[in-house]
Amino acid sequence: MPSPSPVPTNHHHMITRGKAGVFKPRSHHALTVLSSNQFFQALLVTKEPKGFKSAAKNPKWLSAMDDEILALKRNGTWTLVPRPQSHNVVDCRWIFKVKPCPDGSTERHKACLVPQGFSQVPGLDLGDTFSLVVRPAIVRLILSLAVASGWCLHQLDVNNAFLHGFLNEEVYMKQPPGYTDPLFPQHVCRLKCALYGLKQAPRAWFHRFGSFLHTLGFHSSPADSSLFVYHSTLGIVYLLLYVYDMVLTGSSSSLIRTFITRLSKEFSMKDLGDLHYFLGVEVQPNEKGLFLSQTKYALDLLHRASMIDAKPISTPFVVGQHLSAE
Repeated sequence: MPSPSPVPTNHHHMITRGKAGVFKPRSHHALTVLSSNQFFQALLVTKEPKGFKSAAKNPKWLSAMDDEILALKRNGTWTLVPRPQSHNVVDCRWIFKVKPCPDGSTERHKACLVPQGFSQVPGLDLGDTFSLVVRPAIVRLILSLAVASGWCLHQLDVNNAFLHGFLNEEVYMKQPPGYTDPLFPQHVCRLKCALYGLKQAPRAWFHRFGSFLHTLGFHSSPADSSLFVYHSTLGIVYLLLYVYDMVLTGSSSSLIRTFITRLSKEFSMKDLGDLHYFLGVEVQPNEKGLFLSQTKYALDLLHRASMIDAKPISTPFVVGQHLSAE
């Protein structure tokens, strides 16, 4: 057994704190950095595959694709028809996303079949379009109003939201990779419902969802078309919609539960409970209100730019540098 290496001796009169047995306790900042690093690693554990071949090697992604295909068929999204000779046929691909929890752990694996809408032809299989972009000021306003009034914030997610939109145009798509019908391998899918990736899909979904909300007594806010307001003697309810994510808040908890029940009967909804993550913003309640942060959003940007291991710096500019007037 090798003998331990001798302790080095000083050739000067100075003694370090380590050799004197004095150790500084780890600061709260160091603990915070340590926990943040663990959070970073948790986010990077699961990698998202780039295509069907790599995803097919993982049972979790295979199960996610099976669930997506089952939902599409159950909804009657398309019918298989012979390939038309004089009509555009768009291609499609699989998109894979890991749905994270606020602590960085994996909530679920999501596979989405996406038509390549960039190959659509305006006037042939494409009409008017509409983009669901909510104003950040409206989000802050609703959150501030809920905190000041002591209201609860509920978050809902619509499963396969764009499938609820109906297409007015004649759109054809190739069969999904890995799920070609063996009896009709040369057939294509004639879409009856919208799919994520089609340029008119957001417009079709928004029209369907907005029309249903109007039957419930909601009206669109003139400040933002993605904000729906319900006001009656029973109370007031605000619904904020961004694509298929929505936030509900209002003065009456029973009224909110009633609307959630009615929405669930019309659409395939997932109640996510209290608001925790919306539009890249993490929402953490505390005794003073809400603490908003964008840790995960910043980590995604750093990971995309291959800078996740880069050292932080207080300022990206040279300290003490003097600039001329020019």
